[in-house]
Amino acid sequence: MPIPDSKRILIEDVQPTVDGGRYPIKREVGDRVEVTAAIFRDGHDKLVAWLLSRPQGKKTWERTPMRCTNPGLDEWQGEFTVGELGFMEFAIEAFCDHYGSWAADTRKKVEAHVDVASDVLEGMALARRALEWLPKKPQAFVKDQLKMAESYQDPRARAQILLAPDLVKTLSDHPDAATRVQSPVYRVRVDRVAARFAAWYECFPRSCGREKGRSGTFRDVEERLPEIEAMGFDVLYFPPIHPIGFTKRKGPNNSLVAGKNDPGCPYSIGNSFGGHDAIEPSLGTMKDFARLVKKCQEAGLEIALDFAINCSPDHPYLKEHPEWFSHRPDGTIKYAENPPKKYEDIYPLNFDTPDREGMWMEMRRILLFWAEKGVRIFRVDNPHTKPFGFWEWLIAEVQAVYPDVIFLSEAFTRPRVMKALAKLGFTQSYSYFTWRNFKQEIIDYFTELTTPPVCNYMRANLFTNTPDIFPTFLQRGGRPAYKIRAVLAATLSPVYGIFQGFELCEGEPVPGKEEYLNSDKYEIRVRDWNAPGNIKDLITKLNRARRAHPALQEYENLRFYRCDNQHILFYGKSLGDDHVLVAVNLDPFQKHHSWVYVPIAQYGFGPDDTYQVHDLITDKTYLWKGERNYVELDPAAEPANLFVVRRWVSKEQNFDYY
Repeated sequence: MPIPDSKRILIEDVQPTVDGGRYPIKREVGDRVEVTAAIFRDGHDKLVAWLLSRPQGKKTWERTPMRCTNPGLDEWQGEFTVGELGFMEFAIEAFCDHYGSWAADTRKKVEAHVDVASDVLEGMALARRALEWLPKKPQAFVKDQLKMAESYQDPRARAQILLAPDLVKTLSDHPDAATRVQSPVYRVRVDRVAARFAAWYECFPRSCGREKGRSGTFRDVEERLPEIEAMGFDVLYFPPIHPIGFTKRKGPNNSLVAGKNDPGCPYSIGNSFGGHDAIEPSLGTMKDFARLVKKCQEAGLEIALDFAINCSPDHPYLKEHPEWFSHRPDGTIKYAENPPKKYEDIYPLNFDTPDREGMWMEMRRILLFWAEKGVRIFRVDNPHTKPFGFWEWLIAEVQAVYPDVIFLSEAFTRPRVMKALAKLGFTQSYSYFTWRNFKQEIIDYFTELTTPPVCNYMRANLFTNTPDIFPTFLQRGGRPAYKIRAVLAATLSPVYGIFQGFELCEGEPVPGKEEYLNSDKYEIRVRDWNAPGNIKDLITKLNRARRAHPALQEYENLRFYRCDNQHILFYGKSLGDDHVLVAVNLDPFQKHHSWVYVPIAQYGFGPDDTYQVHDLITDKTYLWKGERNYVELDPAAEPANLFVVRRWVSKEQNFDYY
């Protein structure tokens, strides 16, 4: 074994990182990244450490000093701010602080009135040696201090000069480069804020019309924009808008036989009008789509498109690239299956094709095509059925051209697979929120999602329902259940979504399944968007609260608090002086009440202090005192409170009491 180098510093447990730096952590523009590490060496000499940061591709590092927050455990901490979209890099460098170590020991001797004659000579030698590498300005300062020290004969007088804070800091800030140790370089994926904070509204354009049996169009969607904007949504998400295949077209409720006027399933993509870069003629033209993109921008909305790598039997690829598909021994092409379900109207691409490069480049072209049309958000259908390497490459390729593009992973599958997709590049992820209905399972799951290591790479986009999933909780719980799930989705995560009709509390299930009967996936629906019993007002209040309160726009600040009733979930979010508390009755059938325990110390309140909580749902204000307070939630009225916590500023105001 060769003799190792003379470096004596170890840098360990750098955080935040993902899998030791294999994947980047995720942050948004303007975020501060707090970096911690264990930095230490043998013996007792002092160290200095700097946090290095820079945009990927730049040569020059920005250096900020790190501080030792726990000397006994050698824990260090530093921060930097992420700026432009794309990737940033960070690392840690550490040095032996020879002069600072000398100063600390000598100061103790001076205070103990020990002879320091030899120590002073040692300090002067260290300072002279540093002149070899000091920059011009600090070099001149150190020379002046040495000259002043040499003018005295008394060692203690010399020590007073050599131990001056300005001189010690100057020499500690410019340590011996020969002692330098640097950590590996870690990456940060910097996305726009919409990656973390947005409210999604999903709808089928063909179900936005007013006439039964006639497909809605992009112009019909335009007419709905004021209502969607008024509810406070930021993203308007469409399932595939491409031409729908005719061969093996599905009828209503996924029936195998379609009538001549049945529109088919949008996930069966492609016919004689084109494929993934074309538009279903019944929706309008590419010019109509461009107009809709502009109208959405004017309304403060942006369009998200589904990227579904599905082909109908009529897709142009079948003739142009038959080698991209899997063939049975009899020569027929394999259709999609999810046993026992069969999707004869969908031919999946074969990612083991000999023409892998050609197929991958075509997928890249499609996404860049739509990005050029103004689409900067893609919801990806079933990514867990395609190679991990494909997504890592494709997402990087697209974001290299359009760094503001957001990718949502629609993968309801095994946890490790979902997490792997998030690590390798997906901006957001669907989650198991849809099936987390009870108190402890919600606490456990969201504690996992919003704390390291998961929160460093996975952002959960909480959808209350989807065209594919009509949760049992909504089926059985009625209107109160819709309210409960709306509050949870909008406040547990800063990014969430609903599928059209949720605001109407609509839905009839396929018997025995979590699926919608008469689903928009297979037919054109016409709705009364102001039908009695809708919860549009609640959704509007939730989105208004999210925009007004920065605490609800953050992801990692979710905290669960004690509540004595197992049916009531009590949690909160804080950012600076903005404090929000949420109490939700998880039982859609019964009224429940409980004592809840407010984290008053976190808010700066004493045990006898009185403070206000204002409910943004009912617009009522209450006076609470101390930690333990009372809530009562009736699902027949409102199943949740969304409290803003405020100091009590006037005893003359009138308040209600619980």
